[in-house]
Amino acid sequence: MPHRRQIDAAPDFVRRHIGPSPQDTAEMLRVVGAGSLEQLMAETLPYAIRHREPLQLGKPLTESEALAHMAELASHNSVFTSLIGQGYSGTILPPVIQRNILENPAWYTAYTPYQPEISQGRLEALFNFQTMICDLTGLDVANASLLDEGTAAAEAMALAERAAPKAAKAFFVDRDTHPQTIAVLRTRAEPLGWQIIVGDPDTELAGADVFGALLQYPGSSGRLADPRGAIAAVHDKGGLAVMAADLLALTLITPPGELGADIAIGSAQRFGVPMGYGGPHAAFMSVRDSLKRSLPGRIVGLSIDSHGQPAYRLALQTREQHIRREKATSNICTAQVLLAVIAAMYAVYHGPDGLKAMARRVHRRTTVLAAGLKKLGFAPAHETYFDTLTVTVGDQRDAIIARAEAEKINLRIGAGSLGISLDETTTPATVEGLWRAFGGTLNYADVEHEVTDALVTIPEALHRSSDYLTQPAFHDYRSETELLRYMRKLSDRDLALDRAMIPLGSCTMKLNATAEMMPLTWPEFGSLHPFVPKAQAAGYYAMFAKLEAWLAEITGYDAVSLQPNSGAQGEYAGLLAIRGYHRARGEPHRKVCLIPSSAHGTNPASAAMAGMDVVVTACNAHGDVDVDDLRAKAEQHSANLAAVMITYPSTHGVFEEHIREICDIVHAHGGQVYLDGANLNAQVGLARPGDYGADVSHLNLHKTFCIPHGGGGPGMGPIGVKAHLAPFLPGHPAEGEALNGTLHGGGTVAAAPYGSASILTISYIYILLMGASGLKRATEMAILNANYIAARLQPHFPVLYRNQRSRVAHECIVDPRPLKTTTGVTVDDIAKRLIDYGFHAPTMSFPVPGTLMIEPTESESKAEIDRFCEAMIAIRREIAQVEEGRFKIEASPLRFAPHTVHDVTSAEWTRPYPRTEGCFPAPNSRTDKYWCPVGRVDNVYGDRNLVCSCPPVEDYALAADYASAAE
Repeated sequence: MPHRRQIDAAPDFVRRHIGPSPQDTAEMLRVVGAGSLEQLMAETLPYAIRHREPLQLGKPLTESEALAHMAELASHNSVFTSLIGQGYSGTILPPVIQRNILENPAWYTAYTPYQPEISQGRLEALFNFQTMICDLTGLDVANASLLDEGTAAAEAMALAERAAPKAAKAFFVDRDTHPQTIAVLRTRAEPLGWQIIVGDPDTELAGADVFGALLQYPGSSGRLADPRGAIAAVHDKGGLAVMAADLLALTLITPPGELGADIAIGSAQRFGVPMGYGGPHAAFMSVRDSLKRSLPGRIVGLSIDSHGQPAYRLALQTREQHIRREKATSNICTAQVLLAVIAAMYAVYHGPDGLKAMARRVHRRTTVLAAGLKKLGFAPAHETYFDTLTVTVGDQRDAIIARAEAEKINLRIGAGSLGISLDETTTPATVEGLWRAFGGTLNYADVEHEVTDALVTIPEALHRSSDYLTQPAFHDYRSETELLRYMRKLSDRDLALDRAMIPLGSCTMKLNATAEMMPLTWPEFGSLHPFVPKAQAAGYYAMFAKLEAWLAEITGYDAVSLQPNSGAQGEYAGLLAIRGYHRARGEPHRKVCLIPSSAHGTNPASAAMAGMDVVVTACNAHGDVDVDDLRAKAEQHSANLAAVMITYPSTHGVFEEHIREICDIVHAHGGQVYLDGANLNAQVGLARPGDYGADVSHLNLHKTFCIPHGGGGPGMGPIGVKAHLAPFLPGHPAEGEALNGTLHGGGTVAAAPYGSASILTISYIYILLMGASGLKRATEMAILNANYIAARLQPHFPVLYRNQRSRVAHECIVDPRPLKTTTGVTVDDIAKRLIDYGFHAPTMSFPVPGTLMIEPTESESKAEIDRFCEAMIAIRREIAQVEEGRFKIEASPLRFAPHTVHDVTSAEWTRPYPRTEGCFPAPNSRTDKYWCPVGRVDNVYGDRNLVCSCPPVEDYALAADYASAAE
């Protein structure tokens, strides 16, 4: 094992994870009117659901002990040179990007950029990502990333189904597509009644009645074929052509858009992102312009701010599940922002010339490898390829595999063939090791000398002639000094958790401790291909087993799947488990899913994707589920009831008293209880969903268990289930029929067996460090912090929902809506004015339009919570000045917020309040004030004038000419 630098052991990690000190805790309890934390918990949670026994999680470790434990686990993983391919490549993450983005809390603690004014840095980086994808794929519009290549293919299939003019219910898939992608497609298609036809596009597509087709480019076997004929065939049928493309190959081969494809998808993993035993990685999707309003996921667009200056924002209301709900075709609610930023910076770092040189080098070494294999009697199966060879080896397979293992090289193993995929890390020594594995001793230089033209293995008709990455961002930062300054400039434009509290309800922005993040980049965790032999990942499997056991203990469930790589994927996997259970019992007609009207939009979207029919149940005046309405609808749909989806504590921030009754009602009518685990941070150590009636939950590890949000991803959403649902957890073709001794009938929901496996290390270390008592104390403090905010803000902004004992859970909703009637102030005005005080806004208008949902988490100190409360109270005083007639809302600091340096330095000041009042509202903010880089962003302008990738370089020249002429 390499040496691990030690961190000084701390006497109590829990004390540093939790913000308030014991003295602060006592004062906060006094303010909320509780004599102790135990009394507060008794007044917050229903007695009937309380878990009274300590969780069995072992003794908490210090940071040094935890890192030593992780080093021991890592020592059981073997780092081989993995040439397995299948969409995963060895890559080199430039140290400047590793240190200043991946390991930088300014980037990894940021939240989804729903407040664009304080997200300009990460939005620009994502804009670069979109530009990179558009340029390399030759299509018009790209999104800001998806979860992985398999789920991106499934999203593309759904897009094709709703966009194609014909009513066919079948989708054609190139048989040379990565197996894991085909598995995800089959899973996604089956509940919706779509047929997957896998075949040879050159011979079988013409006779298929389909709404679209997926073509792998180059093929999974390495074959590089001209897809124009297949694209024409699917277009002749009225369908859409989807191409799964390799980004590095696209620097040399004709891009999908120029070939006639409608949609391109793939993974940006090989652009500097470690394999990480499967993730996290940024997938991509790009489309032709006419499909842009059907594009799933997030799109970053360029708009203008209140000063008329360019400003980035999320465009086109891309979270469609919140708008269309049960009619949504996608439940995508997240992205892989941090990984998309890394991939974009990798392209900025190398530039188009560097990427092309790398592609030529990889391809050249592949042709040299092929020439040597021919000398040894192993001619590759295909004459055209980019970086991957498939070699028929017959009964010599096992001997070759054994020799390759001796060389510490992993190959892709077929029935009578072996696959070899080279990458940027491949050296001549690697190629010579491969030749030895195939039974020969060749010298790389000698064989290379005989290979005259490497490009002959790329068909001339597929040579790329178009330019790409011509924009200044991909040329201006060649030196590390300039790149370092560029990344620093972008991070300075953002407001992340390293600067201030992010009080987002339902999002749980808590401390991501540095020690928890460290093993993520160790080679033993980061460099493993997801399909290596299990013996090489023994450390990972030991971690998986213990993490699954811990999560089961925490939730009261019997089995856990770690595969879903987002909360939305966890929802989907949980509903598929319920669906599989009913079908196995001979009740496939059970398709009705009851969902409260307050539910997060992904709930009905996930239910629709799982082939269920959504029936909405009402909420009462207190924000709770209307039990009478739920009972009536459960009775009405009793014969067909599949499930209820309920968030607990509720999306309204309250522990409902009737949760056991709700579970009993649904069970009495043959249904299952899906309990959304988004708010598990209010339950850990205090209550277990599996004990009070729930059958399945997804667990947002990026919320409760400290995986950073990364600007909007990565996330993980594993599911816990009761024993009767365990046979229907997700499986994976790489794992065979059985996983951990259990037959899996829940399909495949992610491209890798354990989703984004490498970031599971973060949650694992968090539980190691906290132990049972620490996790319970964290929950108690999260609830105390929320009740403290509710108590402090109640006189100024009424708290909308409380339980029967006037308590909130771990979050609270404050209601400024009456003020809109009296003053015209909007929730947007309050959110933007908070920026002037140095805060990210709470969650706006969800679940109740016009309100603010606040969640402080246990990690925020009393001082920071007080600073936030004082900012909110000060804003209420400014609203009172509007009420009193000092100025109208249109002329108030609220409407002009956020104030920028442009406001400080403008020559004229005509507003009815002093400049200092607008720009420096907090008395202590002058020294370290966060300055928002842009004024309020014009959302309507951005949607009407959609620009989502950098303009061509000619446009920059025209702009420069125009500016010179103006001078």
